[in-house]
Amino acid sequence: MSSRSLNVVAEAVTLPATKPAENSSQSISVIGLGYVGAVSMACLASLGHRMIGVDIAEEKVQQIKHGRAPIVEARLGDLLAEGVVARRIDATTDLAQAVHDTDVTFLSVGTPTAADGGCDLTYVLDASRAIGAALACKDGFHTVVLRCSVPPGTTLDVVATEIAAVSGKRLGRDFGVAFNPEFLREGVAVADFFAPSKTVIGASDKRTEEIVARIFSGVDDHVIFTSIAVAELVKYVDNVWHATKVAFGNEVGRLCKGYSVDSHDVMNIFVQDKKLNLSSYYLKPGNAFGGSCLPKEVRAVAHLARGLGIDLPLVESLIPSNVSHLKHVEKLLEPYAGRHIGFLGLTFKASTDDLRESPTLDLMAALHAAGWQVSAYDGNVQPDERLAAKLAAARSSRPQLNRFLDRMPSLLVETAEQLVGNAGVLIVSHASDEFRRAVAARAPNIHVLDLVRLYRSLPQDQAYEGVAW
Repeated sequence: MSSRSLNVVAEAVTLPATKPAENSSQSISVIGLGYVGAVSMACLASLGHRMIGVDIAEEKVQQIKHGRAPIVEARLGDLLAEGVVARRIDATTDLAQAVHDTDVTFLSVGTPTAADGGCDLTYVLDASRAIGAALACKDGFHTVVLRCSVPPGTTLDVVATEIAAVSGKRLGRDFGVAFNPEFLREGVAVADFFAPSKTVIGASDKRTEEIVARIFSGVDDHVIFTSIAVAELVKYVDNVWHATKVAFGNEVGRLCKGYSVDSHDVMNIFVQDKKLNLSSYYLKPGNAFGGSCLPKEVRAVAHLARGLGIDLPLVESLIPSNVSHLKHVEKLLEPYAGRHIGFLGLTFKASTDDLRESPTLDLMAALHAAGWQVSAYDGNVQPDERLAAKLAAARSSRPQLNRFLDRMPSLLVETAEQLVGNAGVLIVSHASDEFRRAVAARAPNIHVLDLVRLYRSLPQDQAYEGVAW
């Protein structure tokens, strides 16, 4: 759950109309009555589900049993009271009885930071073993839904494994597990529940997937189904992105203050751009950034801040992060030392002839300097009379590549077919149909390192590898 929220009062006053669960109603136990557990209890009860909350704290249990909110959260107390009056909400300290009396268990226990900075799974382990003990004495299929923030693999390797070991039951036959991350902001958690940004379900089997989807059918009929590991990692990525946005906004604020510029005026304009600034653009793993703008402006902003004595560690980290991505590519190539490397695409992005600060050009130069045999094909960078101007522009932005740029014209080939015919490894830096055809037509022993995700669905090809997938 995120603690950063805006317009709390406005968002919490009015709840959107929701559909009751009707025939899809479930009996659900919720283990852990903190923010996520208590909000889930109240909101699911309002959808018609029968809820039993479980917590080791007797005070929380009594508050829930009497329809009182154990935390400060808009509308939570009202919904809990309504659920108690309607006899759809109860609470207990007896986990085994709650699991026995329900068909679905939501696991919402704490996952605090461990001493080494990782995730402390103590409460998840304890709860999983307790659920297993309860299921050992229960007939029928039971669904366990993990909602805590946990590392990928936890749902299957910890929760499911412990339940199976203690209960003697089999995953998929006697019980199912799912990971269903919550995206609730403290202060507007109830409003967020009824108008979710997204509902994500990763399940061990189709039956479990359908059970969990029906539970949320009253608020979201466009559920995103994925693997359990993806669902687990999405939760982490969401919150790290939110933290990045907060840190970025604060660094912009410090820079603006140093120049006596109103930071809110700047950011109010910034967020109006929904095509680039607030969109999925630039947020897909792939090649490093480059071109005539991004590297130059990052360096310029970092320089401005240093001149004012302002510390902007996030901005300062961007160029080193970009360089480390290219080092990652070099490491992926180590098993193929001695092979001829062919680059499909050389400009900083497709549909341009701009070589300025091209990360692919940097990579090619680094490999060439290390003794690799390299060549490249790019339909927009041909060895003709226009090449001199392109290389001159590249020199101005990357003078340290001058010696390589002197040699580069001799490393260019005229067709993709010619490049593929001579290469032992192909590096793809533009997503184009021409390059898809070239990759498909290559000999089976030619390894492909894809920097741009040529295919939405990954090919069943042992000689294909993605830079970050």
